[in-house]
Amino acid sequence: MEDLFALTTLLVDVASESRSEAALVALIEDRLRRLDHLEVTRVGDNLVARTMRGRSTRVILAGHTDTVPANGNATARVDKDWLWGVGAADMKGGLAMMLASSEHHVDPAVDVTYVFYAREEIAASESGLGELFQQVPELLEGDLAILGEPTDGAIEAGCQGSIRFRLTLLGARAHMARAWMGYNAIHRLAGVLQRLSDYEPRRPVINGCQFHEALLAVGVTGGVSGNVVPDEVELMIGHRFAPDRTVEEAEAHVRATLAPYLEESDRFEVVDVAVAAAPAVDHPIIRSAIERHGLGVDAKLGWTDVARFAERGIPAVNLGPGDPTLAHTAEERVHRDSIARTWAVIDDIVSTGAGTHGSDGPLRR
Repeated sequence: MEDLFALTTLLVDVASESRSEAALVALIEDRLRRLDHLEVTRVGDNLVARTMRGRSTRVILAGHTDTVPANGNATARVDKDWLWGVGAADMKGGLAMMLASSEHHVDPAVDVTYVFYAREEIAASESGLGELFQQVPELLEGDLAILGEPTDGAIEAGCQGSIRFRLTLLGARAHMARAWMGYNAIHRLAGVLQRLSDYEPRRPVINGCQFHEALLAVGVTGGVSGNVVPDEVELMIGHRFAPDRTVEEAEAHVRATLAPYLEESDRFEVVDVAVAAAPAVDHPIIRSAIERHGLGVDAKLGWTDVARFAERGIPAVNLGPGDPTLAHTAEERVHRDSIARTWAVIDDIVSTGAGTHGSDGPLRR
């Protein structure tokens, strides 16, 4: 565990803010290319390394190399059993698990694909994982994907989907001194905002995991000047939806919820979409790992790249060291015990298939 803690510290000390991951990618690539048992491919700032033992099951271990901008925590700081620094939780601890596994597991019970990808913390359109799926999808084939997002060594299953809308309510301009001649678009927000405030989110339980949806205003823009009745106001609305709904169903639900407050000339547009992913806790490897290690299991309420794998028919879960509530904060840190707990599970899965089968056992699908 001292080696893993030290490896995580090394990775934290290499700055890798989104779009500036080159130094960290170079470090990882250098170590991967020293390993004769791996086939290594680089695409842009993304790395894919695969074992090719002919096993009947292939597990994907994936993680993003970028971090959010530093907030007074650009360099690693060790305080007893705590490692502080940007990326310590999200997700250089997870990257350390992957790199350690790639070096340690020369003859694994399952074939393993290690995916180190760039630009996860910014717009989905810039995702390095999306780039890989577009350019070399054959390298990302597998039976199960494990994302090293911070979960403190527990399983966070599936993820909620996300839709962002731009709602534009229209009115009519007039001079404020003759306000009765106008139609105040900003005042029209009252009904919409009250409906959003009163909204009761669903909390469906799926495969034993309870999700918690959300629908709320996240931004507003309007007004012409201090003496003009505003004729237009723009409201940004965010919706997180559970994986028992498709994007189309979630969009229809939001439109129906707000329809009574809209007029024919108003505009209601979708500006960003991310699909949800069902919790894969019924996968035999994950189910076995949960039982063997007594893992906690929760729904992932945010969005992660498990959805990209699930969309392509590959069950996926989140499993990594570090407290997710500390990610992106000035207090970001990871504890040595969290690294140890996570490594025990990853090592078990790669070394034994979590006890579900031998190296020549049956395919899951």
